[in-house]
Amino acid sequence: MASPETGVLAARARALAVLRIRSSALAVALLPAAVAVVLLAGRVTGHLGAGTGWDLARWITGGLAVLSLLLAALVAVVVARARPALSPSVPISEKSAPDLYRLVRDLADRLEVPAPSAIALTPDCDSWLEDRTHRAHGAHGPPRRSGEPAGGERRVPEAPVLVIGSPFLWWMRVAELRALLAPVVAGTGPSAHPDIAAARRFIRGLDAAVAVAARARRPLRDLPLRFVGRVARLLLRAGREHATIMERAVAAAASERAQTVDYGLRIVAQEQVGLAYAGWDRLLTRVALPAWRMGRWPSRLDAGVVSALTELSRRDRLADGFASRLGERPACDLLEEPGAIDRAASLLAARLFHGGPSEPGPDWSPVGWNQYPEEVVDRKWRLEAARLHRVLDNLPATALPAAPPAAAAPAQDPAATAPPLSYARTAARTPGDRPAERPSADEPSPGQPADESSLGPPAADRHDEQQPAPAPGPTLARVIDRLTHDERAGDLVAARLGAEVEREEREEAARQAACGTSQQDAAIGVAWGDGMAEGGLPLFPLQPPRTGRELLADHVTAMVCCAAVDTAGAAPGLDWLDGPALLVDGARRADLGRPVLSLVDDGDAEPLRGWLTTIGVRPEKPVRLV
Repeated sequence: MASPETGVLAARARALAVLRIRSSALAVALLPAAVAVVLLAGRVTGHLGAGTGWDLARWITGGLAVLSLLLAALVAVVVARARPALSPSVPISEKSAPDLYRLVRDLADRLEVPAPSAIALTPDCDSWLEDRTHRAHGAHGPPRRSGEPAGGERRVPEAPVLVIGSPFLWWMRVAELRALLAPVVAGTGPSAHPDIAAARRFIRGLDAAVAVAARARRPLRDLPLRFVGRVARLLLRAGREHATIMERAVAAAASERAQTVDYGLRIVAQEQVGLAYAGWDRLLTRVALPAWRMGRWPSRLDAGVVSALTELSRRDRLADGFASRLGERPACDLLEEPGAIDRAASLLAARLFHGGPSEPGPDWSPVGWNQYPEEVVDRKWRLEAARLHRVLDNLPATALPAAPPAAAAPAQDPAATAPPLSYARTAARTPGDRPAERPSADEPSPGQPADESSLGPPAADRHDEQQPAPAPGPTLARVIDRLTHDERAGDLVAARLGAEVEREEREEAARQAACGTSQQDAAIGVAWGDGMAEGGLPLFPLQPPRTGRELLADHVTAMVCCAAVDTAGAAPGLDWLDGPALLVDGARRADLGRPVLSLVDDGDAEPLRGWLTTIGVRPEKPVRLV
């Protein structure tokens, strides 16, 4: 088995190869100047002739030398001043987490490596070391501290920052976190080597220069930056293999050094990493994403991880026994104010994975888990049901099938003879709503779409037609009837829903982008790298775009849930792994998906009608919309 020192030596050898590439580039830049100096010295000493040809050669090499030095200076300045993008994180001061800093320092002492210079949290299931010295003092190393020699002694680089995944702090126990961080903290040893640190700064500087050149938009004005970008890419390609092998050697050396620290607990901690990743992914995609789309962000995501993983442990026999660890001290106890840290990490997660604003506002407010069912789940259902009815309202009358025969509908249901349009605008009202006003002669009737009048028959064709009475309200029965008797209506509604959702998402993205340009990301203490905020958010979208049929199924499900809440005494709920849930008599009903798919995909309403009868839902009763 190789020793850590062997890995460090291998990494140092590759670092020297990277630095030789830097020296070679510098030599190429200085070559014209060296030739010009030789020609000039030969003229002064008389060793070279004084003819016209020699004078012309001196002028040419002098011009090339000046141009080469200017271009080399330009590349050096851009590489030195370009600030590499930093991982978005929430900085943790020692005052706010003294126990965590003490744990990391004790771990570094056991590993006999320098302690990290600072600690930060990231809303992700990963941990790493990040060198941020380039941002503070460019690509030429840290400044000389008072008392350090100014001569040829090599300076010790500043230790990197330890970035810890926030879900680990809430789910893992203290001993498990220490074992998990051991190989990460051990990486500060190779990072302290001057050659490795210099090679890393050079590579990061080149990468930052490429990013600066990529943001150039004006061809002529930004021509120097484009030249710098080409040179930086060339140098990166030359040093890519050496840098890759260097980092592998550093990781191997750190892993070997950490073998002596909590080896048994490291195996258990690695099992918890996989479980935490699964629970975190489900929490983001199923629970947080619906709230983010509504302008609300759960303020205790990391605390929700514990509930989600506990539920996963209860359901999954492979995770059996993991929940028994909850009696031990959680790693979040190492923080002085875990609630405040969780809130900052939750807001950063919303910004990274959804693209929300960097700070709360009227349209971007936090929500607690106790309020989530009422303020997110119920509102989500009613917004989607309202969108479904709005789309149906705006469809042309010829696009919808005729109403079903009277025998197929309840005998006393006046909706059986009502027109297929305009039942979203007559939604059942709560006592605080204003009563509906009768339209004037100049206003569009409730059966005529105000913004898509071209979809219906021309006004001249219906001038003498008698306007039908408005429908009694948005009902589930009407949606079922329309999707049952004509499959083309389902395709058209699905397409219109997809277009409507896409339009709303574009408007929301434009609004968030406009708000983001006027806000400072430092308001919540988040360290953003150059180009991250300007490059467009979210950085990590959670879900691919949904198809029209998927959207239609979601909206029909929302309409069914609204009808169950309004007519059958059901209630909105929260499932930690599946998100919004319908509660009937306090128990979650997870059997709604198949009947809805039978209606949407096959036009078969019988499974859904049977499900509604079992629950006691009255589909002919109007539901309340937002």
